[in-house]
Amino acid sequence: MATIKDIAERAGVSIATVSRVLNYDSTLSVSDETKKKIFQTAEELSYRKKSERRPSTFQIALVNWYTEEEELDDLYYMSIRLGVEKRCEFHKLQTRKVSLNEMAAIRGEEMNGVIAIGKFSKKQAEELRTVTENIVFVDCSPDEDFYDSVVSNFERATINVIDYFLKHGHQKIGFIGGKETYKDDPVEIADPRQVTFESYLKQKQLLDPSYVYMGSFSVNDGYKLMKQAIKDHGENLPTAFFVGNDSMAIGCLRALHEENIPVPEKVSIIGVNDISVSKYVFPALSTVKVYTEFMGETAVDLLLERMTDRKIAKKVIISTQLEIRNSSRERIE
Repeated sequence: MATIKDIAERAGVSIATVSRVLNYDSTLSVSDETKKKIFQTAEELSYRKKSERRPSTFQIALVNWYTEEEELDDLYYMSIRLGVEKRCEFHKLQTRKVSLNEMAAIRGEEMNGVIAIGKFSKKQAEELRTVTENIVFVDCSPDEDFYDSVVSNFERATINVIDYFLKHGHQKIGFIGGKETYKDDPVEIADPRQVTFESYLKQKQLLDPSYVYMGSFSVNDGYKLMKQAIKDHGENLPTAFFVGNDSMAIGCLRALHEENIPVPEKVSIIGVNDISVSKYVFPALSTVKVYTEFMGETAVDLLLERMTDRKIAKKVIISTQLEIRNSSRERIE
């Protein structure tokens, strides 16, 4: 059976650091990368803690914003959920999937924690709080003063994409994105990708509002919106598009192919998420890699900290990585 010493030797850290990380010591100051390395090493060595309360006694409600059908259209949330489930299994945490409509059914049950995946309003957060105060939100942060949350840095990702386009000679840059609303409120949720896209290009005096198209985060809407952009602009079509997710981007590629507009010779495309099929479409899709599974794993780690008496709310912002493939290139006159 693996020991803390085994983990420390393989991870290249001290035995004390391993012990404090595995016991969720909130006073320990080490990087998230070090924590991840220690947990991964522990998992590889099949390490199991001794002489403490068995994590299997913990009951965790996994609340999904998307239905299973919606997950298939946008694999982003499915990947987060799989990351949560994988980490819960490692820690022997019992999970129960619950939809928003089923919240009343679990209020009378003893739930030690809730992980809520998706976009939740403050009102919905308060409803979840009637189940337990140990809540972690993934992909939203309804109230940073009270709740833990894990989000991706889409603002920085958007700036990186625009800087890439500008560096490679593109001045006419379009955006195709998705609109979302809370389940209990028809008001649109501001998408940090769209907000940052518009504000950053406006700063550079390059924003053209007619180049911005919004729909839903689906292949069909990506296809329809690119068709509309081609119809609206013809020969003046933007030479580059930042697309809100890979599903939409795949729809955009199909529309451009049908209109005999070569990618990336005439139009460069960059999506978001780096879903598994992105590298296999033609041309291979450039994209922003979002560490969705790691987001889910981090949420479980935060929840365990909460359940072991951390009182101060924590928000974790996960970085992204620009993956350049064949759907984007330097603009050639």
